[in-house]
Amino acid sequence: MPRKRRSLGDLKVAMIFLAPATLGFVVFYIWPTLRGAYLSFTEYSLLQAPNFNGLANYERMVQDSLFWNALVVTVEYVVINIGVQTVLAVGIAMLMYRLTHSITVRAVVLLPYLVANVVVALVWYWMLDFQVGIVNQGLTWLGIDPVAFFGESQWAIPTIAGINVWRHMGYTALLVFAGLQMIPKYVYEAAEVDGSTEWKTFWRITLPLLRPVLVMVLVVTMIGSFQIFDTVAVTTAGGPINATRVIYYYIFERAFTRFDFGYASAMAMVLFAILAVVSLLQLRLLRAKESDLA
Repeated sequence: MPRKRRSLGDLKVAMIFLAPATLGFVVFYIWPTLRGAYLSFTEYSLLQAPNFNGLANYERMVQDSLFWNALVVTVEYVVINIGVQTVLAVGIAMLMYRLTHSITVRAVVLLPYLVANVVVALVWYWMLDFQVGIVNQGLTWLGIDPVAFFGESQWAIPTIAGINVWRHMGYTALLVFAGLQMIPKYVYEAAEVDGSTEWKTFWRITLPLLRPVLVMVLVVTMIGSFQIFDTVAVTTAGGPINATRVIYYYIFERAFTRFDFGYASAMAMVLFAILAVVSLLQLRLLRAKESDLA
C-alpha cells in the first residue's frame, strides 16, 4: 500500500509539472492546427464570417501557377541548404573531434546560431549589396565584376541558402560532434590495427555509426528549411520575379496582405502534409531506429 500511494503521489506531481506545457501545446499547436484545417474548407477574410466552400480552395491550388512556383523554389532552397549545411557540419564536427574538444571552440562555432535570423539577414544584405556591399567591393578590387546576389534570379536562392547555412551549420556541427563522441574508441582502434586509412575509416565506420544522429539532423533541417520565411522577407520579399517566393512567404502574402485566410490555410495544410510524408519517408528509408553498432 505505501508503494501504491507513493506512485499515485508521484503521478500527481508529474501531472502538475506537465500541465503548463500540455496547456501551451494544446493552445498554441493543436487548436491552431484544427482551426487551420477547418478554415482550409472555407472562404474567409477578416471582414466576414467563414463560409464553407468544400474543396474549392484545394481545386484552386491545383490551378495556381504561383503556388507551384513557390513549391519548386522551396524545394530548390531545401536541397541547397540541406546538402551544403550537412557536408560542412560533418566536416567541422570531424575537425573538432580530431583536433580539439575545447569548450571555447564550441562556443565560437555556435555563436552565429545565437544571433536572430532577422539580424543575420540584415547584416548579410548590407554586406552583399550590389553597390556598397563589402563583398562586391572586394570583388571589384580583385578585378571581378560586382554580382547582384539578391537581384538576379540565378543567384537569389543560393545566396539566401548560403546565409542560412552560415547561421545554422555550427549548431548542426555540434549535434554531429555529440554523435561522434558516442562512437566507442575501440572501433577506431580495431580499424587502425587492420590497417584502415583515415578515408576508409570515415566512410565505412564513422558515417554508418553516425546514421541515427544524421537522420535526426536531416529531418530537423528539412522541416526548418521548408519553413524559411524571415530571410526572404528581409532581403528579397519574394523577388526578383518570384525567384525567391517560397511557400511560407506565399502563405503569408495570401493571409496577411490579401486577407485570403481560407486559401492560405489550405496551402498550410498541404505544406503540413508534405512535411509529415517526407519526414516519415526519411525515418523509414534511413532506418532511424537502427544502429550499425552491434
